[in-house]
Amino acid sequence: MVLVELSPWKDPTVIQHSQRLIQSFVHWTGRSLLPLAASPEEIAHALFEAPFVVVSHGTEADPILNYGNHKALQLWEMDWDQFTQTPSRLTAEPIAQPERDRLLAQAKAKGYIDDYQGIRISKTGRRFLIQNVVLWNVIDEQNHPYGQAATFSEWEWLPFDAC
Repeated sequence: MVLVELSPWKDPTVIQHSQRLIQSFVHWTGRSLLPLAASPEEIAHALFEAPFVVVSHGTEADPILNYGNHKALQLWEMDWDQFTQTPSRLTAEPIAQPERDRLLAQAKAKGYIDDYQGIRISKTGRRFLIQNVVLWNVIDEQNHPYGQAATFSEWEWLPFDAC
């Protein structure tokens, strides 16, 4: 088996996006995802390899995922290219999408929420419960909306018949 280096964090656009994720998190929550005393490249690498999940999507009418760190790619069982072409809504089962939409709207209005939990589904159909999720608005350098992001470190795989 050939191992392919997984390093999308080296791309300049991903480095810039990582900065937006980190800075937006601080802006809304007053907390930091990572220590900020590093170069943008080092921060992008640390965020990608973090021991917790970080995902984000853009501002499209049907938002497309535009970032998933290594933990997220493992959890959703996708590679970078698959993940970053996936509509965000497809990370939740159809029955869970209205609740997901309500919480995204709540975060959009308030800037962030930090008490979310829900059931998600991987590419292969495996279901998992995510807990203690922080969901925040991503803003660009001019404070314009750039999307939304989420982070969490608690999840558990669910049996196939769990509701």
